[in-house]
Amino acid sequence: MQVKPLFDKVVIKAIEKSETTESGIVLPGAAQEKPQLAEVVAVGPGGMVDGKEVVMQVKPGDKVLYSKYAGSEFKVDGEEVVIVRQADILAIVE
Repeated sequence: MQVKPLFDKVVIKAIEKSETTESGIVLPGAAQEKPQLAEVVAVGPGGMVDGKEVVMQVKPGDKVLYSKYAGSEFKVDGEEVVIVRQADILAIVE
């Protein structure tokens, strides 16, 4: 299934951190923080949002940092993705 976001929405897939610390301690799932680094999967067309023209700044394949509690989580073909507004993306990581 292909997800096509609308307006200023962006579909991202979290890039998981390793479950082991540098010193070799294994962290259980509950102790791990929610990842804030993600890869852009799909981007909406932009356009008029809330009376303002929005030009999309990200593209599929970009690695981005996003707000910790931003967006809505969904499962698409067994993979977890998050749909966020472009304004919730803080930076593009190069």
